[in-house]
Amino acid sequence: MIDEILLTKLPTQVSVVPGARLSDYTTFQLGGSCPMLIECPDGDALVQTAALLADEGIDFMVMGQGSNLLVSDSGVDFVVLRYCAEDQPDLRFEGDSVRVSGNTLLDDLARLTLERGVGDLSYCSGIPGTVGGAIAGNAGAFGRQIGDGVESVQLLDASGTRHEVPGAELGFEYRSSILKQTGGVVLSALLRLQSGDIPTMTAERERILELRRSKHPDWRVMPCAGSVFRNIEPTSAADRRQAAGWFLEEAGAKDFCVGGAHLFDKHANIIVTTPEATARDVFDLTEKMIAAVQEKFGFGLVREIKLLGDF
Repeated sequence: MIDEILLTKLPTQVSVVPGARLSDYTTFQLGGSCPMLIECPDGDALVQTAALLADEGIDFMVMGQGSNLLVSDSGVDFVVLRYCAEDQPDLRFEGDSVRVSGNTLLDDLARLTLERGVGDLSYCSGIPGTVGGAIAGNAGAFGRQIGDGVESVQLLDASGTRHEVPGAELGFEYRSSILKQTGGVVLSALLRLQSGDIPTMTAERERILELRRSKHPDWRVMPCAGSVFRNIEPTSAADRRQAAGWFLEEAGAKDFCVGGAHLFDKHANIIVTTPEATARDVFDLTEKMIAAVQEKFGFGLVREIKLLGDF
């Protein structure tokens, strides 16, 4: 683990939280602690910190806003580097393109590009998480996905080295990219966008935000991590990709409850929790949901949330 001498070698701009409770850093607001959490305010600080830990053989992982993580109640035994700019988005406009830091919130990216009239990312409106996490998971909605506009990314690898990779090499698929396998972290991305009419894009953003407000819980009020399972691929029992929530409702999962975890009353693919909930409650509820769909339809659901720690 990091000793006092090593702490003095960390970049001066980082902040260190020993024994951080990861429930304070995820939208599920669940999970145990980590030995140390290091807040990295920018890409340079993240690279320097990661390189230092890698050189010392200290295990670490990088997280953003924690909007797709379920951390076990026993926590984790490695250092967590947090790369999330909740109030300081970092964007640089280059004609019809934008260079954006990986720690910028996705909704901030959608809002700020719209305000400049440089591209319609309204479909990203209201989606929690950082740009880096969104690119790694190829986030999207309404038939669109962020990977379609990625020109290139600057990545941080496990050794603490940064390098530029063309978007075409990221293997974007539905809610996935090769970054999910390699563990590469998006330090920044160059997105190519098309200019649009600001009033039209603004109206579309407001429509989408209102739609989300009417159908999705606010994770700050009702802790959750959005859709728990990926939608169903055309090669499954469905003739085309269909919402996992539909299969869950048909399988009778809408009324499922385990401990302090239950399904959101307006969406069968979203788990919300009460203050008494544990991460184990959520995990057991997902297992119950998987079993119900398997029994009725004969195929298994694929988790969209990432499990961290021992379950």
